[in-house]
Amino acid sequence: MDRVILHSDLNNFFASVECRYDPTLWEKPVAVCGSKEQRHGIVLAKNQPAKLMGVKTGEAIWQAQKKCPELVIVPPHYDRYAKFSAAARGIYESYTDRVESFGIDECWLDVTNCRKSGEEIAEELRSRIKSKLGVTVSVGVSFNKVFAKLGSDMKKPDAVTVISRANFKDTVWKLPVTDMLGVGNSVYAQLHRYYIETIGDLANASPELIKRRLGKCGEAIQAYANGLDSSPVALVGESHPAKSISSGMTLPHDLTCDSEAKELIYYLSETVAAGVRKQGMRCTEVSVAVKDSKFERITRQKKLPVPIKSTFEIAAAAYSIFTENYSWNRSVRNITVGVSGLVPENSAVQTDFFSEDKARQRLEALDGAVDKLRSRYGSECLKRAIVMEFEGLTERKSFDEGEK
Repeated sequence: MDRVILHSDLNNFFASVECRYDPTLWEKPVAVCGSKEQRHGIVLAKNQPAKLMGVKTGEAIWQAQKKCPELVIVPPHYDRYAKFSAAARGIYESYTDRVESFGIDECWLDVTNCRKSGEEIAEELRSRIKSKLGVTVSVGVSFNKVFAKLGSDMKKPDAVTVISRANFKDTVWKLPVTDMLGVGNSVYAQLHRYYIETIGDLANASPELIKRRLGKCGEAIQAYANGLDSSPVALVGESHPAKSISSGMTLPHDLTCDSEAKELIYYLSETVAAGVRKQGMRCTEVSVAVKDSKFERITRQKKLPVPIKSTFEIAAAAYSIFTENYSWNRSVRNITVGVSGLVPENSAVQTDFFSEDKARQRLEALDGAVDKLRSRYGSECLKRAIVMEFEGLTERKSFDEGEK
């Protein structure tokens, strides 16, 4: 028997919640936007009237206002969104113990063993969420997770779409290949070179070509296009280890030299390394992404000789990547530090002749002690000197900007 998978997507979530708190906004074009002062001035979410005026998520506020001069700008209230998200999950969990989040506003549900059909449950979800939360939801119903998500994206807002084994070729294959989960910009760039534009094109392409150009990723997305997705919906409370961890920051002021970049990289590496250790892992690759003052972005990564988890080693690797690849033709607006290739911290490691195991063990013991103190007394109880320098620099420059 086929599985019955739903994907529920709360429509225009942030903007809908803001309108729920201020009903006078319902008929007006509304955009939830980041702070201009903190240089996060982009559209985070928009409601349906704003969408009809061409406002897009991710564009700058001035671009949105140019399209829609009457656009109402509201700041984000993440506590509200968390509250509504938890309430929606409560409704989902009344049907099944397999509910898996995909962001704050989306969830998969496996309702295979429910007495009602998937479409009946989807319609009930629409009705219950609208009456109890005052927002709408779009629900996709299918026999796997990938097609269920496609279904929820096909009709918005406040709709149910069924993609069955019998109709998926007629329903799905005509859609742009970029609509499918797993096909981002870099993957599409490869597919576009071979005139693969629709999901049907991908499904029927030469498997040898897809594998040669995209490797295992290509094999996976071609299987998805043909309806072959057996990935389970996680049990409530079940979590999967992250495949990568990253932390980035856009500052109120540009960075102009290596020393300032180093302070930010160490600040970000604290968060990244703590996340690696919290999962009981080590990383085998470190990456750094830099966005300059003209919004041009470069990303570079480095394979490590041995898996690491200490803050100092991750920060040192990230700073090395930065100095080797950034020439300061422009000031820096944003830096993101990331790690990937995570392996269990107690897995066997093939060391090399030059590894400094004792020094690494001392660093890891120090990080372990710091983690324990912070878990007991809070993250502010202990800070590295370089992080304090970064925070002081940020405060001084923000003050200087304010004085101007």
